[in-house]
Amino acid sequence: MDASTTLVAAFLGLLEGLTEFIPVSSTGHLLLAGHFLGFESAGRTFEVVIQLGAVLAILTIYAGRLWAVFAAAPNDPQARRFIWSVLLAFLPAVVIGVMAHGFIKTVLFETPMLIAIMLILGGIVLLLVERIAPEPRHVDAMRLPISVAVKIGFIQCLAMIPGTSRSGSTIVGALLLGVGKRAAAEFSFFLSMPTMAGAFAYDLYQNRDVLDASAMGEIAVGFVMAFISAVFVVRWLLDYVSKHGYALFGWWRIVVGGVALVALMVG
Repeated sequence: MDASTTLVAAFLGLLEGLTEFIPVSSTGHLLLAGHFLGFESAGRTFEVVIQLGAVLAILTIYAGRLWAVFAAAPNDPQARRFIWSVLLAFLPAVVIGVMAHGFIKTVLFETPMLIAIMLILGGIVLLLVERIAPEPRHVDAMRLPISVAVKIGFIQCLAMIPGTSRSGSTIVGALLLGVGKRAAAEFSFFLSMPTMAGAFAYDLYQNRDVLDASAMGEIAVGFVMAFISAVFVVRWLLDYVSKHGYALFGWWRIVVGGVALVALMVG
């Protein structure tokens, strides 16, 4: 792995960590950046596997709360309900992700124009939902009704289309279902753990034959950068959205998608 490849891998890892937990589509940003930088990983595994760095950032920050929940689960119905809500919300993504894996990786991931369009459309939706979302009825991410959590899980499947955003779809779905802004972001964090870990494991298995030492080096660099940058974003995000909402990210999506669309159209 030469110096230029290392720098690109580090930049993409930084981009992944900065964008994974905000509703702007980290995968869309990675694929567009890789397209314009001429970076292409074997089987598009780099773009999926470095997300585990961001997952570990969440685990690091929430380790204490998660440990308390699992320790209390044998005797606490509320703790068990939270665990079940996350697991059941995760299941739709498992089924659709496995069934459509080949199509997602070989068609959708290879269509930059689609990604740019989805960034723009997602930005418009985010701005609209900011205006029309009902008054929040659920303000604690660890006490959502299981029915609400499962609905959010189904909405999360929209993120199979790159440029849609996993966090964006879950946050928009949660807001429309009466979840508060902070709780919507926090439940999206919790749901990201099994979802992204599952995507990592399945993608690594599917592409085990095309990974070599060079690919593993790129992934390691991107992984570390994603972890470091995601820690900072997660610590900042909850306070920001509690005070300012999600409009900034809607405009961000529209600008990035618009610039990418113009660049693609002019070649």
